[in-house]
Amino acid sequence: MKRSNLQIRGFSKLSKSAKITWLTEQHLSNPEQGQALIASYDHADEAVQKRHDEFIENTVANYYLPLGVAPNFLINGQVYTVPMAIEESSVVAAAAKSAQFWMDRGGFVSTVLSTTKIGHIHFTFTGDASALTTLVARIQPELLAATEGITANMRTRGGGILSIELKDRRTAMDDYFQLEVRFETRDSMGANFINSCLEEMAKVLRLEAATDAGTASGDLEVVMCILSNYTPECIVRSEVRCALEDLDDGSGVDVHEFARKFQRAVRIAEVEPYRAATHNKGIMNGIDAVVLATGNDFRAVEAACHTYASRDGQYRSLTHCSVDNGEFRFWIEVPLSLGTVGGLTKLHPLVQLALEALGNPGAEELMGIIAASGLAQNFAALRALTTTGIQKGHMKMHLLNILNQLEATDAEKAELTAFFADKVPHHAEVVAAFCRLRGIPVPAAEGVAR
Repeated sequence: MKRSNLQIRGFSKLSKSAKITWLTEQHLSNPEQGQALIASYDHADEAVQKRHDEFIENTVANYYLPLGVAPNFLINGQVYTVPMAIEESSVVAAAAKSAQFWMDRGGFVSTVLSTTKIGHIHFTFTGDASALTTLVARIQPELLAATEGITANMRTRGGGILSIELKDRRTAMDDYFQLEVRFETRDSMGANFINSCLEEMAKVLRLEAATDAGTASGDLEVVMCILSNYTPECIVRSEVRCALEDLDDGSGVDVHEFARKFQRAVRIAEVEPYRAATHNKGIMNGIDAVVLATGNDFRAVEAACHTYASRDGQYRSLTHCSVDNGEFRFWIEVPLSLGTVGGLTKLHPLVQLALEALGNPGAEELMGIIAASGLAQNFAALRALTTTGIQKGHMKMHLLNILNQLEATDAEKAELTAFFADKVPHHAEVVAAFCRLRGIPVPAAEGVAR
């Protein structure tokens, strides 16, 4: 394949078809095959496809993820079927299994602890810090007045600006200050709202600092105005609890031994960052899948959760467990900045479907649902880890992926699924069994016993 001209100017101005032609001809060994593949992923409804094309820049194709559902989530007395968009096998099954387990034990209890979001005007100032403090206190009405046009609708819904506070950060960096602004954005995630308010406030700050007698002699430079995706004051807790004897699921596992090992596994993730990273990744499997399905920003949620897990200087588990007085309790406290209005919620058809399937929740209700999904995922993982081991269940779910890679027929899938029903289907062993079924040589590189 020739890759003669990988640099291109004016790419964004090309039509979609021209972009696809350039991409496939310059980067693929078989341009026609690539173009046919892209076309096969187009939506049949041209209006829907046009909407997808306009979500981002330089769109060439749709990229599909499976959308599954985990039923039987009892949360705060209401049963939900939770939509999950994710590519990893076993996540939806694990969430559904946990939901069913806790359905008969009182379900999940989710409580929103706070919903405050934060943005900053980051600036430097070389003058008298006490004069700056006096200035900021004096101009608070002007700062609020500058945003009235932006906040009007939000205020009618009970949101708006909650507080404005000067932060002296010169111990971290020379001449560095912040205006830290707290917001309530109700059912909106609020990024554009927050950033717009901050930029209007920054204009007032610059002007007032330049004309105020106490600060005019110093140099004030606004570096940037931006919300923070770290939301330690936008927190939800979700928990499950039951008597120890109610942990019995009929599998023959001793409930006292299980609770002891489960609690110890959580404690390891609380004190050991290497384990905490994998532990929390599993939690995010459950959280991200619902965040994505409901059209929210999973990168922002990930950033907030991992920062929160490190808030005391060491990366730790987001979940916690106690076993006291014969009661098992397992809970999560996690920052979730979510929206159910704006963004993709009114644009992406499957996001609309997902939200409708959840009963069109507001942001706080969705926080509770998503926290419960993360807790359910973690419970399933830890239950497997402390009993049968994680690979038995995970690899059974992965078996279908392996068989699809091998292009097995439906009949072959059925026979091999039955064959591995009581075995852990490691990749090499699946390949060997598949080859034997077809009567073809087993690849030597697989290195398995014949």
